[in-house]
Amino acid sequence: MKVFNLQDTAKYSKDRPYRELLFDSPNLRVLNFNFEPGQELPVHSHPSDSEVALLILEGEGVFTGGPEEIPARPGILQIMPVTEPHGLKAQTRVRLLVFIAPTL
Repeated sequence: MKVFNLQDTAKYSKDRPYRELLFDSPNLRVLNFNFEPGQELPVHSHPSDSEVALLILEGEGVFTGGPEEIPARPGILQIMPVTEPHGLKAQTRVRLLVFIAPTL
């Protein structure tokens, strides 16, 4: 069993989004991303048979990559195959958890 205090992962970088690998196994990968206003996770996709879940913990922004931008606020969870384009633009400080299963 692994237990994480997500308050300990609230770290930021002025140069680029802060990224931290929290957990990695053949079945599940969990990443923490923290963004300053204006920073983004560029739209991308992966050629793999996996699913990705994006969970907003704090802040506001927009999910990008689809036909229209989707508001991203605390508690919003977006789930899709990793083959679908996905990204995020931060409007305020944003904390994002990313779950990938199985891992890429």
